[in-house]
Amino acid sequence: MESRESLRILLIDNNPERAGHVCQALRKEGHEVIRQRPDASGLTAAVARDQPDMVIIDMESPDRDTLENMSTLNEHAPRPIVFCADQPGDRQTIQAAVRAGVSAYVMDGLQPERVRSIIDSAVAQFESFQALRDELAQTRGALEDRKVIERAKGLIMRHESCDEEAAYSLLRRTAMDHSERLAVMARRVIDLLDKSAADNARNSKPFQQAG
Repeated sequence: MESRESLRILLIDNNPERAGHVCQALRKEGHEVIRQRPDASGLTAAVARDQPDMVIIDMESPDRDTLENMSTLNEHAPRPIVFCADQPGDRQTIQAAVRAGVSAYVMDGLQPERVRSIIDSAVAQFESFQALRDELAQTRGALEDRKVIERAKGLIMRHESCDEEAAYSLLRRTAMDHSERLAVMARRVIDLLDKSAADNARNSKPFQQAG
């Protein structure tokens, strides 16, 4: 998402006059308000239906229901969220909004002259956060794969009465023979050897069965 692109925006505002001014300011910058809603209830379903690029919420301050709806959206279908508060928020309120997924928290409403900079900032902040989240997910996945491979090696060492190097070589060769990722084959070997142990079938050859 490029911040200078024309964005499709879902606007949440229960004040028709204020919403009209916001829509006008957004259109002036080349953006499209595809739908306006009075509150954030069912926000995730609304985003799934309308597929906006950004959500703008304009209200006095984030109430509990709004925070919960933003948090659910951020978990299941993250989008840049701009929250425009009519009343100054305390530090705790702002932190709660950011934890719920707000990319930009704006005091005193969305002023026309600030629309471009606010949207640019929200998009940049969102993309930065998503990149960090993706990196963290990849790191966690890699650590989990490592744990699975280590466990599979340990089971192979006991089952085949071999050392660690031989167990790893056997696991890797089996993965290559079946065109599988090492971690995927490790999980399959763990399942097979666990079942083998449970059935007391110590003389089975799991690697011929892994495919």
